[in-house]
This record gives sequence, C-alpha cells and structure tokens, in this order.
Amino acid sequence: MKTSEMRALSAEELKTKMTDAREELMKLRFQVVSGQLTDTSRLPVVRKEIARIQTIINERVGTTVQEGEK
Repeated sequence: MKTSEMRALSAEELKTKMTDAREELMKLRFQVVSGQLTDTSRLPVVRKEIARIQTIINERVGTTVQEGEK
C-alpha cells in the first residue's frame, strides 16, 4: 500500500494495519529461525510498512499537539 493511500485511512484503520503488520513480522521471524522461510525479501518490506504507518500516526499526533498549543 502506498503512503498516500495510508494517509487517507482513519486512525482505527491505521491501528488495525499496524497490528496486522506486526503479527506478520513476528510470523516471518519465526519462519526464519525455524528455517521454513525461503523468501526473506519480505522481512524488510514489512519493516518499512510498519515504519510508514508509525510515521503517519506520529504526524497526526504531532499536528493535534501543535494545534492545541496555539
């Protein structure tokens, strides 16, 4: 999913996406350790997705704090 598409999501949808991505990352890590994962290129993709979601959440929190300070 592109960043622009993620920005259009609501806060609840972002939290759901974050939860799903973290669960997927955990499963991928277990598969790497147990030797079952053959396509290891998915790991950095999921990590970057988590970082994108977290960045969007932090931006939204930052704008509400700044608006409240004015």
